[in-house]
Amino acid sequence: MTKPCPGLHPLGNGAYAWLAPQATWGWSNAGLVVDGEQSLLVDTLYDLDLTGTMLKAMRDAEPLARDIDTLVNTHANGDHCHGNCLVNEAEIIASTASAQEMNELPPEVMAALMAAAPGMGKLGQFFLHCFGAFRFDGINHCPPTRTFDGELTLQVGDKPVHLIEVGPAHTRGDVLVHSPRDRVVFTGDILFIESTPIIWQGPVDNWIKACLLIEDMDVDLIVPGHGPITDKHGVAAVRQYLQFVRDEARTRYDAGLSAMEAARDIELAQYSAWSDPERIAVNVDCLYREFAGAESGADTMELMARMAELAGFEGALDDISALAAAAD
Repeated sequence: MTKPCPGLHPLGNGAYAWLAPQATWGWSNAGLVVDGEQSLLVDTLYDLDLTGTMLKAMRDAEPLARDIDTLVNTHANGDHCHGNCLVNEAEIIASTASAQEMNELPPEVMAALMAAAPGMGKLGQFFLHCFGAFRFDGINHCPPTRTFDGELTLQVGDKPVHLIEVGPAHTRGDVLVHSPRDRVVFTGDILFIESTPIIWQGPVDNWIKACLLIEDMDVDLIVPGHGPITDKHGVAAVRQYLQFVRDEARTRYDAGLSAMEAARDIELAQYSAWSDPERIAVNVDCLYREFAGAESGADTMELMARMAELAGFEGALDDISALAAAAD
């Protein structure tokens, strides 16, 4: 597995990628497009310390563009937007669907959940395993100030930057950020490279189409939401994983297995080396929902407990049952 080289990476011609030190839970990438004295930031990070460190590196690299003019959030997950409040001077843009989704899980909710985690047994241990490296206190929810649907073209100096909505897929309103003059596309969490994708929303066919769209782009560099900078081969690997899981889940759905039974039963083969393979539990649940034509599947806490079980935190499903009983 290739470990990302963390920090700011010049891509040439005033484009940059910010890479996290690892590709697992919460450790996300970001990007910067600069021309003249104008700048566009692609995503912020999970907490204020991480975002502040990134912004300092970017401003040191591009002193003429110290103030971020535009921030694009590729989707609603907190590891791509919690740091928005540190660039609140910028116009913040997201798809309409992403803006709506951001309001449903503000950083205060994550802070409360992490505070409660020590008393939640094995499930709480899994939360701390995934998110214990981040600080969620003191983060002010800073939603987009401008939304769009479909496509939107922006100007950064003389550079056009195309925003392309490809969700619902990973989340409800995923967006690609394509800078054709830089020959680069920032994909948000449409791409997890050497890290297991997680289908929070679906349908999976939308995600597969998004991968095919990237594969058809005239670009040299592809910056994923998680993991090292990649090329078309990396995109194809994500697409093939999604197709594999879709087909394996369908076989087990037709055989009458439950979603959790199917998640335990699927042999991930070459994909087992990717980080966070336990996300298969969420992916199968989403696919089962699609197969059944249902509007909703298991709730988020149940899905986290299923992943915890697969990750070795045995007893997490009992913990979720106990929490539900206590709530009643």
